[in-house]
Amino acid sequence: MADSNPLHGVTLEQIVTRLSGYYGWAELGRRINVRCFQDNPSVPSSLKFLRKTPWARTKVEELYLYMLRKHRLTFEETGPDTD
Repeated sequence: MADSNPLHGVTLEQIVTRLSGYYGWAELGRRINVRCFQDNPSVPSSLKFLRKTPWARTKVEELYLYMLRKHRLTFEETGPDTD
């Protein structure tokens, strides 16, 4: 049976990179109120903080899952890009 957890096999670094690419640091910092996203943000500084702060990591993972669901719904409604 295949693993149905969408976080399976996805690293925290991949999650932060994808979220920052999708939302941008400013919006990411607005959605998740943590300094590592607001003050001179970077992937390495975010990873250092998130690995030590379970509540913040949970929020990041939840936002990532929301982004995946939203992206999937948009794709299903509009179809694939044809560029």
